[in-house]
Amino acid sequence: MLFRVIYRTKQNVDISYYFSDHPSKMAGAEGDDSLYPIAVLIDELRNEDVQLRLNSIKKLSTIALALGVERTRTELLPFLTDTIYDEDEVLLALAEQLGSFTVLVGGPEFVHCLLPPLESLATVEETVVRDKAVESLQKISQEHSPVDLEVHFVPLVKRLASGDWFTSRTSACGLFSVCYPRVSSTVKAEIRQHFRTLCSDDTPMVRRAASSKLGEFAKVLELDYVKSDIIPLFTALASDEQDSVRLLAVEAGVSIATLLPQEDLEDLVMPTLRQAAEDKSWRVRYMVADKFSELQKAVGPEITKNDLVPAFQNLLKDCEAEVRTAAANKVKVFCESLPEDSRETIIMTHILPCVKELVSDTNQHVKSALASVIMGLSTILGKDNTVEHLLPLFLVQLKDEYPEVRLNIISNLDCVNEVIGIRQLSQSLLPAIVELAEDAKWRVRLAIIEYMPLLAGQLGVEFFDEKLNSLCMAWLIDHVYAIREAATCNLMKLVEKFGAEWAQNTIVPKVLGMANDSNYLHRMTTLFCINALSEVCGQEITTKHMLPVVLKMSTDQVANVRFNVARCLQKIGPVLDSRYF
Repeated sequence: MLFRVIYRTKQNVDISYYFSDHPSKMAGAEGDDSLYPIAVLIDELRNEDVQLRLNSIKKLSTIALALGVERTRTELLPFLTDTIYDEDEVLLALAEQLGSFTVLVGGPEFVHCLLPPLESLATVEETVVRDKAVESLQKISQEHSPVDLEVHFVPLVKRLASGDWFTSRTSACGLFSVCYPRVSSTVKAEIRQHFRTLCSDDTPMVRRAASSKLGEFAKVLELDYVKSDIIPLFTALASDEQDSVRLLAVEAGVSIATLLPQEDLEDLVMPTLRQAAEDKSWRVRYMVADKFSELQKAVGPEITKNDLVPAFQNLLKDCEAEVRTAAANKVKVFCESLPEDSRETIIMTHILPCVKELVSDTNQHVKSALASVIMGLSTILGKDNTVEHLLPLFLVQLKDEYPEVRLNIISNLDCVNEVIGIRQLSQSLLPAIVELAEDAKWRVRLAIIEYMPLLAGQLGVEFFDEKLNSLCMAWLIDHVYAIREAATCNLMKLVEKFGAEWAQNTIVPKVLGMANDSNYLHRMTTLFCINALSEVCGQEITTKHMLPVVLKMSTDQVANVRFNVARCLQKIGPVLDSRYF
């Protein structure tokens, strides 16, 4: 194949480059080498090296600019269409590039020229390439005029929808919704028929693709057609023999529910969704649990009370841990969205008993998910219910064997603090936190240290100084180096939160006092703390209080301490007053 490209230099000299089986003969015409990089890019489109082809594809817009819009349409695009048999990563880059090629082919008037290569890409075997091609087709569909859409784009969709190989049919599913709103009623009827056909396709992959796009397609249809066409399709897909199809229908059901008037929901959508919540496949039930808050918002308060509360209870008690985890994650959001007049009653009667069971669940992921949201119930239930019913659960979780469960409780203490107050909180939960901070397992202590700045910010400086300050200082002389290192970082974060003045009065004297400790490891920790604190305490405190201690330690009898004094001086040097140099 001979691919001839003409370049015009600044001197209006035509340079011919022949892209054949023996390329790389371009530069040098009329002594102008400035266009050689463009020739190299074109050469690389056919290079045997995949990386070179990929690099050239990523710079395709540069080639198109050099060729001009006419030659891009007549030569570059046909060439690309003919050579769509490449490595997946090259095809992926090509599919992405073509989505922003409208200007380079001459604007919306000629955007249909991009359809042939994208159509080919939408039929390849690799899923990510097809998805990117569909994404680019969706993008350029908006740049078609209504006439061009019917003349060029809709025929492409029909060809894909009736293709022999399933890959083209799966790609077609994602294109119906972008062209439907802008075509005539006759074409709309054809599009709906094609979509119905794909929903009952023999190949599970096609039905899966149709199921995933059902909600998206429903949003652009007229309400009458949603009821007459989409609801039967939704019911059929939600009863499909493949659970991968059924679980995608759940998400479509949530989208459809937002489109229907309240009076139609109970009859048209809820029977199918109730069936999905009790599906034999845990993956379908998981999808229901994962989309539960969106479903609750879509169906409204009455259906929530009558249908969703029992369904949510069942999901919280599900036999599969993955389902319980997904449901536990939604506890707070679900409770917040309950009808206000009956919220507390529903939670105390139906939800809290399930929550109490989950606190002692056998699966750590379930307990962790619950711990991340359970504190939020305190703001919903109020002070009395929190103290009586929730605090005992928080205590159980604070003593859980899994660190993530404990840390999720600690990281959300501010919710409870707002409801019951700091004193009540300190009497009930703080002893458990202190117990963890002194745990025999150093990894548990380390986990608490990492959350101490967050805890300090929630509790306030006065409470921190009274209850937790001594704990933070004790970590500096821990026998495990990782704890001492983490405690040093912790001090820096606390100073960032509470300020340099607080550090000068509370932290710095205690740190500097360790410089006289008989244990050289503790003297080393003093230097590490000075390194960290100098950044947040500023020049005055570093110069006046820290520098003299560092200089005094330069005569330490342990060589390792003296070595770290030198490193410390190097670290704090930029902070010090210039007169010390």
